[in-house]
Amino acid sequence: MTALFENFWIVREEEPELYQKIREREKVLKRYLQEKFGYRLIIHRYFAKLEKIPAEPESWMGIQDFQDILDYALFCCLLAYLESKAVDEKFLLSDLCEEIQAMYPGELPIDWTNYQHRKSLIRVLRTSEQIGIVKRVDGDLEGFANKEDHEALYEVPVVSRYFMRSYPKDLFQYETIEEILEEEWKASPQDYRRHRIYRQLFLSPAIYRRQKDDPDFYYLRNFRHRLREDIEKHTDYRYELFKNAALLTLPERQSRYTLFPDQKGTSEIILHFSKIIRQHLDVHMSDEYGQIRLTPNDFLGLLKKCRDEFSEGWSKTYRDMTISQLSDEVLSALKEWKMAEREAETGMIILYPLLGRLVGTYPDDFLMKGTNEDDE
Repeated sequence: MTALFENFWIVREEEPELYQKIREREKVLKRYLQEKFGYRLIIHRYFAKLEKIPAEPESWMGIQDFQDILDYALFCCLLAYLESKAVDEKFLLSDLCEEIQAMYPGELPIDWTNYQHRKSLIRVLRTSEQIGIVKRVDGDLEGFANKEDHEALYEVPVVSRYFMRSYPKDLFQYETIEEILEEEWKASPQDYRRHRIYRQLFLSPAIYRRQKDDPDFYYLRNFRHRLREDIEKHTDYRYELFKNAALLTLPERQSRYTLFPDQKGTSEIILHFSKIIRQHLDVHMSDEYGQIRLTPNDFLGLLKKCRDEFSEGWSKTYRDMTISQLSDEVLSALKEWKMAEREAETGMIILYPLLGRLVGTYPDDFLMKGTNEDDE
């Protein structure tokens, strides 16, 4: 189950042993995933795939290597192009570029002499190779960044036919994203709450109590013993429930699990910032939902204290940032981790309970070690 959640799909040709394990446990996996999540597990002779639809889409759930809306548009054009090709059929990069120019739906046309357009397609093709929906046979992709007539040869793998999930209705019959998501709950409306809760717990950093009689939190609290027993029996996670937040945690760091938004560089700064919050803010400042409201200046002031106390161990990138740049970077990471939000109407910064669940500091001898190394 971990492998199915951590990977877009398990391709039989690439991971035959893992694929076989999943196939052997097909019945029990399908039953559990359908009952708890409302998820569809597809076992095909070429691959195994779990269709992971979130209860609430979040910004970090996009394709991490994509940087622009253009990337997604070109990716859709590539998928349309692959539909016209037979399995194992080969195609040239130049042919793909010509077809994309013809089908691209944007108001401004695609111009392959434009460096940004070429870089966008490079990101799309690189990601498509990683997913496995195209296979490069000959040529290197990076040369396309320098010359628009650079050539490469690709092949259409059989799994490319199964990248897109099927929908109950034609996509053109949906007018909004919300309509597509609502379709998810129509199959088993009686299980809506359970499916929603499990999806949020496993695909989001935390679930918060947002109102007095919050139905989701009512479920989390009333069924806490059953949830804890089930989750801890079937996974490596621990179920934690607080007054205003519920979340899953791993007792020990395990490399096979991916962090939600992969922040890397800012993760340690967030831990240090949480330490400063504990030192300088009173718990009584929080409202009934565990939220603390700060003015942008108060937030900057606390971040300055954090930098003064802890930046010795940060990477040079963050040490060299202005306080304004650092603020933007940290706040962006906090938003993705559901630890903070900037209120649109007032500009106030709201700190959420999950930020108070973490804390990080250096060992007592950390600065002393650095001093000794400098002396040497």
